[in-house]
Amino acid sequence: MELRNSTFESGFILVGILDDSGSPELLCATITALYMLAMTSNGLLLLVITVDARLHVPMYLLLRQLSLIDLLFTSVVSPKAIVDFLLQGNTISFVGCSLQLFSAMTLGGSEDLLLAFMAYDRYVAICHPLNYMIFMSPKICWLMVAISWILASLSALGHAVYTMHFPFCMSREIRHLLCEVPPLLKLACVDTSQYELMVYVTGVIFLLLPLSAIFTSYSLILSTVLHMPSNEGRKKALFTCSSHLTVVGMFYGGATFMYVLPSSFHSPQQDNIISVFYTIITPALNPLIYSLRNKEVIGAFKRILGRHILPVHSTL
Repeated sequence: MELRNSTFESGFILVGILDDSGSPELLCATITALYMLAMTSNGLLLLVITVDARLHVPMYLLLRQLSLIDLLFTSVVSPKAIVDFLLQGNTISFVGCSLQLFSAMTLGGSEDLLLAFMAYDRYVAICHPLNYMIFMSPKICWLMVAISWILASLSALGHAVYTMHFPFCMSREIRHLLCEVPPLLKLACVDTSQYELMVYVTGVIFLLLPLSAIFTSYSLILSTVLHMPSNEGRKKALFTCSSHLTVVGMFYGGATFMYVLPSSFHSPQQDNIISVFYTIITPALNPLIYSLRNKEVIGAFKRILGRHILPVHSTL
């Protein structure tokens, strides 16, 4: 108990990827650039979808939620990692670690479920276009968003409380980019095998089950697309699906490696690298993958520029 109280008072030391890197300055600059890209691209996408009424349809409402999650997710991790490196102080309080753990799990779990709902949205749009507004009405769309946030936050709260109740009597060094369950459990001085099984089950529910639903949706989509008479329609559907699957591969690959694969199959160094993918790289690339060649989003962006920027220049 004394050691646990000491941890509560002094907190932890995050030994992240910047500390283990051979070129920490270059890596810090890269993370900073990716963070700025994530903030800018996700912020612009949020603005465009919110302002332009033509994009107030289920597909873009779900995409707006994804941008919000990515913006918050990378903000939970990147600023602290950058500031810690610049100030040469990588400590985090017990409460701060608990909050970071809860926030990261909530946002990660929400994105897991939201990506599955977005795959269902594409399945309905391509395979059942005449019934799209029945199966994807605004009420159903907002219900999907609510389910993603509620289930993820409840799961995250349970894991955060249970993980942080363990006595941490090993080293205070968390060899990871942020406070997450697997590296924290390595510091516990009691047997955590039963709880690790619970973490594995949660990983299957929040990662492998949605991933199975995504693959099922896209298998049905592919079957429908290959039978499309229109070459243009086939190309558009395949492009939309390939963009989504790129996002899915980056996010689910890293998260599955971290939470489903047994810890004996990966090292702290590998965990550090993998965590960068789903906390920093994916949030920066998601809006670019979804909107870079999306004519509706680009058109909406041009309309907003023409409405608010060009009139200002014309008056000067």
